[in-house]
Amino acid sequence: MTQLTYSQAIREALREEMLRDDSVIVMGEDVGVMNGAHGATRGLLDEFSEKRVRDMPISETAIIGTAIGAAMTGMRPVAEIMSMDFITCCMDELVNQAAKMKYMTGGQAKLPLTVRMPFGAGFSAAAQHSQSLEAWFTHTPGLKVVMPSNPHDAKGLLKTSIRDDDPVIFLEHKALYDSIKEDLPAGEHLVPLGKADIKKEGNDVTVIATSMMVHKALIADKKLEIEGISVEVIDLRCLVPIDKDVIINSVKKTGKVIIVEEAVKRSGYSANIAAMIVEEAFDCLDAPVIRIGAANTPAPFNPNLEARYLPDEEDIYQKIKNLST
Repeated sequence: MTQLTYSQAIREALREEMLRDDSVIVMGEDVGVMNGAHGATRGLLDEFSEKRVRDMPISETAIIGTAIGAAMTGMRPVAEIMSMDFITCCMDELVNQAAKMKYMTGGQAKLPLTVRMPFGAGFSAAAQHSQSLEAWFTHTPGLKVVMPSNPHDAKGLLKTSIRDDDPVIFLEHKALYDSIKEDLPAGEHLVPLGKADIKKEGNDVTVIATSMMVHKALIADKKLEIEGISVEVIDLRCLVPIDKDVIINSVKKTGKVIIVEEAVKRSGYSANIAAMIVEEAFDCLDAPVIRIGAANTPAPFNPNLEARYLPDEEDIYQKIKNLST
């Protein structure tokens, strides 16, 4: 067992896959000399040289366009976009090219591309550096979307994503990089895409969460447990493919559901999950599905306003308590 932070788990996954497969390359702004925006590529340039660790211009379109071309010609590129907000520059490359290439060529072209993106608010980084835009990509057939909440899953899911022959959007919350450590098993460590993780079993309410919201849900649960409310907490881990069976089975057991996301609530992916539950398990519900998300406004710069903008453990606690009474 080795204890690693989230950032170190990302780095270890990259290194192991680069050692395993010469076609795996890393590219992005400052991924080489500067070790990546959050240190996740530290030391890779020295070990693998600039042939496989490429510092790119400050041009997200160049990074993603080059990565798509490399993937089409037999490489397995891992492209880092320094902040998810900047992926807006690359929507044509990802949505109109990468996501559709395999389909439009009848399976003749493979796109083994992984796009790593730090995301999330809580740092007074203001409206252009704090967004959670995962719902945009879940709407595009051909893209897989992964959101690990802990070092164990960050390593295992990244290794699986790199080996996947389809483009994967791999989302890493900025607050997780250095805030938690976990013991990771030695040797080969893979986590399959599309398999949720039940973090805590319960009988009264199902809470479905992603990334940073998983930790806030677990904090709320500790308080609720003292009050005799039994909460089942599900970490989705992947939005596409999604683990429908785990969700529906939990709903059938508890009859009450709260879905928590950091993204703006309007048109958030939680709405898709809620619709799926209503379509497939409506008769099992004892109450309306509750959604918790950020306010419908750009992320504020002011820390007090930002705290009001984001959902937190108190919001989750109160919603669960109200639903349970």
